[in-house]
Formats: sequence, structure tokens, C-alpha cells
Amino acid sequence: MSRTTLTPVSYLVLGWIAHSPATPYDLKRRVAESVGHFWEFPHSQLYAEPARLAGLGLLGEEQEQQGRRRRVYSITQAGREALEAWLREPTSEEPQIRDIGLLKLFFSSSLDSESVIALARAQEQSHRDKLSTYEELDRRVPKEAVSAHATLQAGLAFERAFIDFWGEIASRRPSA
Repeated sequence: MSRTTLTPVSYLVLGWIAHSPATPYDLKRRVAESVGHFWEFPHSQLYAEPARLAGLGLLGEEQEQQGRRRRVYSITQAGREALEAWLREPTSEEPQIRDIGLLKLFFSSSLDSESVIALARAQEQSHRDKLSTYEELDRRVPKEAVSAHATLQAGLAFERAFIDFWGEIASRRPSA
């Protein structure tokens, strides 16, 4: 199997299922409560990807015998090895920030100061709301989940930095 057949979503699925067996719906819920805060993708992939990974031999699949007859996926040894190899691989891909507010700020030179300040205040509030969400997650995540807390620290620092950034823009519009 070629590593090129696996995508970041493939590894996300492998990672969660390595934690415990899951249905696609379970994956969607887990993602929404965790990595979905910083890694966005179409959630429909969470319904297709487990079956694809099972076809590659990276996941096992069992169908419930009663009820809704959902498919429950578990990781195979090959899946665990693929996940661990990916985790060990250094990442050199540049981070991406896709922020509509920054895009609007970039093109805002024709706007009056009040419009730019309104944009900045709205963005500042949006980042305060996200910071509040991260702070709540930080209180709820068990302290033993060291990697989850490390990831949350990055999210907290990011939101605080953007709150400061937009606050500065609101108080002093950048001059041309």
C-alpha cells in the first residue's frame, strides 16, 4: 500500500479508531468535540473514509446484528503501523491560516476607518468566543490527556494572539 493513498483525514480516522472502535457517527462526534476546532474538512469524509481504510486492510469492520446495524470499525495491526509511521514522520508542511477577516483586512484600504474598526471588533469578539470554548475544553479534558492539553495550549495561544492583533487594529487602523 502506498502512503500516497492516505490523506490527513485517513490518519485522523486511524488515530481516533486506534483510541477505540467507532462508527462513522462516533467519529463525527469525536471530531466535533476535539480536532474539529482546528482541522476543518467535509464531515461526509468521516462516513466514506472508514470503509475505504477497511478495504485497504487498515481497519476491521463489523456490522451490528441488531438495531440500526451500524458498522463498527477497529484498527488492524497494519493500520496501527501506518498511523505510527505517519506520527513519527517529521512535518515540514507550512501551516495555513484561512481567515476571512484577514482577507477583508488585506483589501480594506478603500474603506473608511469606522468600517475597518467594525471589522476588527467583530473579529476580536469571534476570537474571544473561540478562546472561551478552548478554555472550557481545557477544564473538561482529563489532565492525563497530555497531548490533547498540548494541542489546546496552541489553540489558546493562537486565539489570544488574534484577540491582541484585532484589538490593536481596532484601536489604531493601519496606515497606508
